[in-house]
Amino acid sequence: MKIKLFKLVFMLLITAPAFAQNFRLNGYGAYVFDDQVDSRYDANNYYEGTIQGGFQWGVGAEFLIRETKGIELKYIRQDTKAPMKYNYNYTGGFKTKTFDVGINYILIGGSNYFSTGNDKIEPYFGLGLGAAFFDIKNAEAGADGSSTKFAWELKGGTNIWFSEKVGLKLQVDLLSAVQGAGGGLYFGTGGAGAGVSTYSTMYQFGLGGGLVFNFAKQTQPQAQPVP
Repeated sequence: MKIKLFKLVFMLLITAPAFAQNFRLNGYGAYVFDDQVDSRYDANNYYEGTIQGGFQWGVGAEFLIRETKGIELKYIRQDTKAPMKYNYNYTGGFKTKTFDVGINYILIGGSNYFSTGNDKIEPYFGLGLGAAFFDIKNAEAGADGSSTKFAWELKGGTNIWFSEKVGLKLQVDLLSAVQGAGGGLYFGTGGAGAGVSTYSTMYQFGLGGGLVFNFAKQTQPQAQPVP
C-alpha cells in the first residue's frame, strides 16, 4: 500500500505541469537538526534516544488557486541513524544500539504569499498535514520494522526570482510526526517494530531551501483591431 501511494505521488508530480494553468515545481534541500525522543509504557517497556540530524530532500507540486494562495502536494525523504537506549520486556537492565532509519513524509498543505512591491521577492508562510512513514533497520538482529504516523508541517521563507520561470527558495520549517498510546513506534531487543508505547512526538527543525520552477501559462494579449 505504501509503495502504491509513493508511486501515485510521483505520477502526480511528473504529470501536473501538462495540465495545470498556474503550476510550480518546488525542489527542496535542507539540514535538519537532532531531536530527542522517548517513549515509556512501564519500567520494562521504554526507549529513549536521538533521531540524528542530516540532509533532507524533497519535491513538491504547487497549484496557485489565486495570485497569493497556493496548494502543494509534497514528498520529503531523510536517511539517518538513531542511537537508542531501550528495555522491551527485558528485566535485566537496558541495552543500547544504533538503528538505521528512513523517514518519508507525504504532505498536502497551503501557502500564503505576501506582496512586497518587488516582483523578484516573494515571502510566504504555510502549513501542511499528512503522514510520516518510518522504516527502521537493525543490522545485528536482522529485524526490520515500519510504522506510519500522522504528521504536520509549518514553513516560512522567501522565493527570489531570477526570471519569470526560475527562482531560489530560502526556507525554514518544522516537521513533526506524532505518536500515541497503543500504536507507538518502538526500538526493542528483537529489532524494531510497532508496539505499545506512551505518547511521544518527534520534531524536526530544518534550514535550507531549493529551486522553484514556474510553469504558469502566460496569457497572450489580445490583438488590437486595425483602425
